[in-house]
Amino acid sequence: MPIVFKKDTNQFFLHTDRSTYVIELLDGRIPLHAYWGKTLPDMPPLVTWKSSFPSMFLAWDTGLEDVDFITTGCLPLEYPVFGSGDMRDPAFHAQFADGSRVMRLEYVGHTVTDGKPKLCGLPAIYANADEAQTLEMHLKDELSGLSVYLLYTVLPAYDVITRSVRVVNGGTEDVRLLQVASASVDFYDSQFDMLNLPGMWARERQIERRPLMHGVQRTDSKRGASSHYQNPFFALMPSDTTETAGEAFGFNLIYSGDFLASAELDAHEMVRATLGINPYDFSWLLTPGEDFQSPEAVMVYSDAGLGEMSRKFHRLYRDHLLRGKYQHGNRPVLINNWEGTYWDFTEEKLLEIAKGGKEMGCELLVLDDGWFDNDRLGELGPIGDWDIVDKKKLPNGLKGLGDKLNAMDMKFGLWFEPEVFSMNSELYKKHPDWCIHVEGRPRTKWRHTLNLDYSRPEVCEHVIKTISDVLNSAPISYVKWDYNRNISEAGSKGLSPERQQELRHRYMLGLYYVMETLTSRFPDVLFEGCSGGGGRFDCGILHYMPQIWTSDDTDPEERIYIQHGTSMAYPAIAMSAHVSASPNHQTFRATPFKLRGDVAMAGQFGYELDPAKMTDDEITAAKEQVAFYKKYREVVQLGDLYRLVSPFEEPFAAWEYIAEDKNTVLLYTFVINSKPYVAPKRVKLQGLDEAAVYVDEATGKEYSGAFLMQVGVARERTADHLSEIAVFRKK
Repeated sequence: MPIVFKKDTNQFFLHTDRSTYVIELLDGRIPLHAYWGKTLPDMPPLVTWKSSFPSMFLAWDTGLEDVDFITTGCLPLEYPVFGSGDMRDPAFHAQFADGSRVMRLEYVGHTVTDGKPKLCGLPAIYANADEAQTLEMHLKDELSGLSVYLLYTVLPAYDVITRSVRVVNGGTEDVRLLQVASASVDFYDSQFDMLNLPGMWARERQIERRPLMHGVQRTDSKRGASSHYQNPFFALMPSDTTETAGEAFGFNLIYSGDFLASAELDAHEMVRATLGINPYDFSWLLTPGEDFQSPEAVMVYSDAGLGEMSRKFHRLYRDHLLRGKYQHGNRPVLINNWEGTYWDFTEEKLLEIAKGGKEMGCELLVLDDGWFDNDRLGELGPIGDWDIVDKKKLPNGLKGLGDKLNAMDMKFGLWFEPEVFSMNSELYKKHPDWCIHVEGRPRTKWRHTLNLDYSRPEVCEHVIKTISDVLNSAPISYVKWDYNRNISEAGSKGLSPERQQELRHRYMLGLYYVMETLTSRFPDVLFEGCSGGGGRFDCGILHYMPQIWTSDDTDPEERIYIQHGTSMAYPAIAMSAHVSASPNHQTFRATPFKLRGDVAMAGQFGYELDPAKMTDDEITAAKEQVAFYKKYREVVQLGDLYRLVSPFEEPFAAWEYIAEDKNTVLLYTFVINSKPYVAPKRVKLQGLDEAAVYVDEATGKEYSGAFLMQVGVARERTADHLSEIAVFRKK
């Protein structure tokens, strides 16, 4: 059984196929974190270790009553609360009606059920009864009647444990929640590195790894979105862990808003990892009988390095986070007009781009920003009026354009930015109070827009109706959902004064409601998430939209870093990547067409340019790229990804994809910066069958799996921007 409770030792064992997580009830009342690591069938209870850890139990022999038995601050608590005598950062913090903030959460009982319950109003991992088991541990503060339910779901085949928290006010007075972390883990070890994915617009999710220092190291967002600047993923690992060897503990939050991920190294040489909603500008009023559900955290353990940790995340998300028609299905190769025309287009120009894209092998044209409102003038125009099509550009409307695209066997995709509106839009003129703002305070305009207040049900319903009307008006099979503005002046006319600090989370609940409604209403539409590129690349969005525009930066050299970093937690099937013009519009760097194509074919492939400006050689090359990608896209989308060489460690990168049936292997190699008179780079593959023979499709040469993994293949690195994709077939 995945979840076992041993009553004689008061221990819960949560077993995956390759790991074990152990919780122990101290005196049957206080949950302690006992172990997380390689499979462990049994272990002695912590209380038998008192002779080995005397400082942990200084006050234990005097009993619990009226004794702050954890004033030493070094007990490995499973869910630490504020005010308990533990001086480290808590996972849970609440304020009662009398102003006090002290509580003691003690074990009341538990249930174990097959499968996985849905989380009310929130995206989450899903699983059937035969795929998972869920432990719900009930903790209670007797004085206030406040109950906290710790939810653990074990997915054995994926080596994954998910965690979330549900809080119920069972008392007679209001309780204000100040922090509700989704997961907290206390480690006995201190020699950890922390890896996270910082960045900014146009260079998202760069890999940063550093040793933990004493104190709190944190990565977070306070922007109302998971953001370009940080990502709700981090990993802890010993300093000697590599891509292929050593332990790694991965954490990821299924949430698209403000988050906090922290690791605290304390004076006792222990580490506390915490992940959940950011307590910054957050509180939640819980009246008697009400409950609050935290977002879900995903936890992965690997004893085979960071690469295996990533592949466990990838497999889980492909099978149990993505949903709908396009979960595992082939995604169309698209051409987007944005960098080809920006706002300056006509129906005739779009059809010309579509015809050129069709000649290259593309299957879908995406019409980006600028299709709505007669007076739209770049970023100065009245965004938000989705019900007004610019008839000067599109005299036959969206339906006329869509019908003409379908007639040439091209699908039609459309860009929206449904979470903002500008002050000169008709929508703002009708509903000026629908923006997030504080009455009487200046309003920061960002790209000339304000945030729509998704905490208000009437705003959500308006967006649902408006977008639905547009999608019903034309043969639209793809939607690019953009979000370019973070929350400022956080306030809502729809919330009472005592609930203003609920705005940021209520915004996310409203957003998820809108996305759930629209994606359910239009199951045949492929939705792609976007936030100024990759500013909201997270599992919350992926639950509704199976792919995300990885970055607005389409420069292939920068994309190597971005896509490599993104793969630390997220699968290739989720990463949209396009070929764009050269010199690049973001970095102004000139790069070969082959490099641009090879990098983009490592994700969800497409083009973002004007075919009329391409040379004949580039058109020919594009045809070859599209044909190659269509032949092998299932290997990229559904196969296992191995990061062979990191661009963060040397000016070279190599990625490998192995098909689900293990018979096809793709090897991508990229030279970022060359050096004169250097030997070829030997790239060693991974995950192959040592005894099998693999045939290089381009040369016909045969190699044993052992040779490819132990000796490798040679790649020249004497010129900048050399790139190659090799295909090996298992004989």
